[in-house]
Amino acid sequence: MSANEKARRNTIAEVADRAGVSPTTVSHVLSGNRPVADTTSRRVRQAIEELGYRPSSLARSLRLQRSHTIAIIVPDITNPFYPVLARGVDDELEGRYLTFVCNTDGQRERELRFVAEARDRQVDGVIIAAFGLTGDDAETLLGAGVPVVGLGPHLRGRRLDAVFTDDEHGGREATRHLIARGHRRIGLISGPDGAGDLRTIGHHRAVTEAGLEIDPALEVPGDWHRAGGAAGMRRLLDIATPPTAVFAENDLMAIGALEVARERGMSVPGDVAIVGYDDIEAAQLTTPPLTTVVNPAYEAGRQAGRLLLDRMTGGFDGRARVVGLRSSLVVRDSS
Repeated sequence: MSANEKARRNTIAEVADRAGVSPTTVSHVLSGNRPVADTTSRRVRQAIEELGYRPSSLARSLRLQRSHTIAIIVPDITNPFYPVLARGVDDELEGRYLTFVCNTDGQRERELRFVAEARDRQVDGVIIAAFGLTGDDAETLLGAGVPVVGLGPHLRGRRLDAVFTDDEHGGREATRHLIARGHRRIGLISGPDGAGDLRTIGHHRAVTEAGLEIDPALEVPGDWHRAGGAAGMRRLLDIATPPTAVFAENDLMAIGALEVARERGMSVPGDVAIVGYDDIEAAQLTTPPLTTVVNPAYEAGRQAGRLLLDRMTGGFDGRARVVGLRSSLVVRDSS
């Protein structure tokens, strides 16, 4: 093959010309949809090899009306939870689809834009982990013929498959653990509005079940990031009677809280106990290792991928399906 041939993409017509057949015959050899004589097929495949011809995936997608791509819409790709989730999706799909991740920064406007982009680009399916979208928003994709699976209970709908972890149970277990350790003033660093509500409800349940009062002074908002956890921890430690324990509604915020405790010369868990949520890999690497609630990201990704694959390959029977995953507490040295 000449240097010029290597520098550009060859066409199906050039393959046909070299093999001495029609372009239609080359298409039949490539697709396998029509029988072609063995001798002819060998000539075509030899010409393909000599020219280094690769079929255009875009042209093939337009012809078959399939892109062999799926979109995963997530709020923050820098949060270690979401790459693990995406890996679970990809492993379940076993390379049959190209996955690409859309980062929304948790902003509803960006979430809606990516939903529209996914529809307009004719992806074969979408998995949505979003803070601001509702089930009705996600179902607009179904209306456009795009299979979709939601991650989180707020993305359930009449026709929408969903995968979610029992966050209320997880929040309750985190706080019950701290109460069992003798703590009565337990601070809460919550997630952004709408994102960690069930974890907060679980925390409140544990507090009231223990006969304690819910004290608004012990609750501060966070943003799922380490810096937000640090800022929340400073606010909690600066009140007149600071908490002896803190539940941060994700691990990144809990790590930020640990850093502030260390800055102030406090012993963890001697002066203040800290519990997180998600069990990201870094939770085992902090000093001390972080007690946290397991939020099974990889399994959630695999389950979402399985549901989506059913929808994309005709295994979907039309009924919305819900997969609930159980959260569980992992006790380490921070509490």
